[in-house]
Amino acid sequence: QVQLVESGGGLVQAGDSLRLSCAASGRTFSSCTMGWFRQAPGKEREFVACITWSGGSTSFADSVKGRFAISRDNAKNTVYLQMNSLKPEDTAVYYCAASRSMAVTTALGLYTYWGQGTQVTVSS
Repeated sequence: QVQLVESGGGLVQAGDSLRLSCAASGRTFSSCTMGWFRQAPGKEREFVACITWSGGSTSFADSVKGRFAISRDNAKNTVYLQMNSLKPEDTAVYYCAASRSMAVTTALGLYTYWGQGTQVTVSS
């Protein structure tokens, strides 16, 4: 079992940066692919980024490529999402998730464990 708690969200202006953190508990964290998803009001939850257990492979949604970075520290049981050059369309609740898969995993349905989410609001 993996329990996830996100932090770092907030209200920023367009062009600013934020770093989200996801603290995990559970012995299996280091073997999980970790992902970030987001859900804007009235929209479905969508994939943002993921990182494999070793940190050796990552994947990003086209909408955030070149602006967002994902990393993890298995010693601290934490995964990070660095968000730069934020845009108003990045406004959403951001969720951290863990997948039992050890490969790059972008499908929402393959993630077993979810955090409660953290709100990111980008004003224009």
